[in-house]
Amino acid sequence: MPASDLPPSAATPAPAPPGRHRSGRPRSAAADAAILAATREVLVESGWSGLKLGDVAARAGVAKTTLYRRWAGKNELVVDAVAVLFDELELPDCGSLAGDVSAVVLRFARLLERPETRTSLMAVIAESTRDEALRDRIRSAIVDRQKRLVLLGRRRAQDRGEIPRDPDPVSAARNADLIFDVIAGTVVHRALVSAEPVDEEWSRRLAALLIEGLEG
Repeated sequence: MPASDLPPSAATPAPAPPGRHRSGRPRSAAADAAILAATREVLVESGWSGLKLGDVAARAGVAKTTLYRRWAGKNELVVDAVAVLFDELELPDCGSLAGDVSAVVLRFARLLERPETRTSLMAVIAESTRDEALRDRIRSAIVDRQKRLVLLGRRRAQDRGEIPRDPDPVSAARNADLIFDVIAGTVVHRALVSAEPVDEEWSRRLAALLIEGLEG
């Protein structure tokens, strides 16, 4: 880490791990939102290597020590800045599994079209190829949280009688992982790697292909 981004004193105790915060003054939701938004803005402008916590703090209008009370370093901060974007995704209830899948695919693609999402996601993925701890944080903060959409969609479809219920929890978890990987991986590849459009026709075809596999 560059010297300019080190905490004010080397003797200062290490920041609390992700998900745990120091005691004292309550965290400000507004300050957190400003910091995460500033992180994405600086990342778009400067890239991963050019992102400095001092620049983020200045953009957010907070002291750099405020960042270190909340996040242990750049990796944790950027992943959380990406995670809140994906938390915006919701699964519409379109009355059918095909409609639900097609609708959430389109919403996911629109989210990936935003420069802050695209740049932030690609940056953390690239950096995670050489940082196992970062991969673990991406998994827990983004991937595992977004599997809620798969679980909700399957439960709705099972309640409608569109697909069979899983015989056991282990099988259910494996299927949820596979469905998530198929949808997320396919959409990310098409939108960010192939740079092809994700439109209504394509989303319907993906939904039909997925459902055919679930019914097989």
